[in-house]
Amino acid sequence: MRRAAAALAVVGLAAGLTACGGDSLEDKGSGDGAGGAGGAGKKGSLVVGSAGFTESKVLAELYSQVLKDAGYNTSIKTVENRELYEPSLEKGDIDVVPEYAATLAEFLNTKKNGPKAKPVASSDVEATVSALEKLAEPRGLKVLPAGDAVDQNAFAVSKEYAKKHDLASLSDLGRAKLKVKVAAGDECEVRPFCAPGLKATYGIDVTGVDPKGVGTPQAKQAVTDGEDQLVLTTTTDATLENFDLVLLKDDKKLQNADNILPVVNEKEAGDKAIAEALAKLTDTLTTEDLVELNRKVDAERVKETDAAKEYLESKGLLKK
Repeated sequence: MRRAAAALAVVGLAAGLTACGGDSLEDKGSGDGAGGAGGAGKKGSLVVGSAGFTESKVLAELYSQVLKDAGYNTSIKTVENRELYEPSLEKGDIDVVPEYAATLAEFLNTKKNGPKAKPVASSDVEATVSALEKLAEPRGLKVLPAGDAVDQNAFAVSKEYAKKHDLASLSDLGRAKLKVKVAAGDECEVRPFCAPGLKATYGIDVTGVDPKGVGTPQAKQAVTDGEDQLVLTTTTDATLENFDLVLLKDDKKLQNADNILPVVNEKEAGDKAIAEALAKLTDTLTTEDLVELNRKVDAERVKETDAAKEYLESKGLLKK
């Protein structure tokens, strides 16, 4: 998952991303564009960054297509993880990236203040975005408004287990006084938003962690089979139905506000027109929309480009 991605060596980063550009928006060449949406590319060229997982790729396509529709010539640069693409965003080799408010805030917080820095993100989206803005601005980054769509850690149980014990929320699970084993990464033992948080915030009796990974098929199957009772996944997991699992509501807001928002290089892509184009998408996109987009790509094998175009057209976000 994106939060657990290991930091990779940055040697060779400049060489790998030089082709992305980095000169001013007005000076960039026309390029080939991406996404298949309309638009003449008269306003210049923009490089949209993407991390190496389905949701990030889909979001990059959505951004690329709405920006192309607004008259920009767009291309997408996929880089494996945040440790690699964030420095490129600062340099202007990448112009805009779809991001997660709390995760990026803590990434920049650690980058500035070290691994033992006091956390700045919380379940309060406004406070989290405000903290993110303060960390991003000195780096030449502009944080655009967040939407309702959120991809954060979440916990699921089998539908049978939820029905048997009348569970709809994590508070319900705590009140039920059931002993549960969590299928997750081994770091769940110590992460404040996993086992320790379940115990402290909800009073859930976590008896252990089954290290099958975060949201992996093996982890979800273990809960379906009754080997474990709870699985750590995300709010936009598109495969829960395949395993007869259901999310329990985080009603006490244990998890941080990882609402999705655009982050741009202020110098290269700080134009009002760019913000306005992206805002239309941000205001429309929901968590449920992301689940469906992820499902189309992962389960139906629809290309990210096609899934994004179909969605945008269905919401009237592309010109006919």
